[in-house]
Amino acid sequence: MKSEHFDIKTLKLISNKLDYINSIAKGYYNDNPELMDTIENLARVANMFATSKIQELNGHTKTTNPQGFILSTLATPYSRMKEYEKQKNNEFPPWEL
Repeated sequence: MKSEHFDIKTLKLISNKLDYINSIAKGYYNDNPELMDTIENLARVANMFATSKIQELNGHTKTTNPQGFILSTLATPYSRMKEYEKQKNNEFPPWEL
């Protein structure tokens, strides 16, 4: 028998917290658009994982393509973090002996 690491009650709590994070990021979008958009997208991805797991534990799947949604939603945060990393690497002064 398979041991389950998640329970529906806790997953719903996680989902509610992710919804809250998402709403705060949307509400303060103008403070720092790129950061808030990245946070919003990551919260949406995590929430999709939670939703998919809840559906799995309930024995019925409503979400048709969670993997596609997750991959497409991760595209923007991923590219922004790659660009941020590239900028940080360029800011590091070269070593001279």
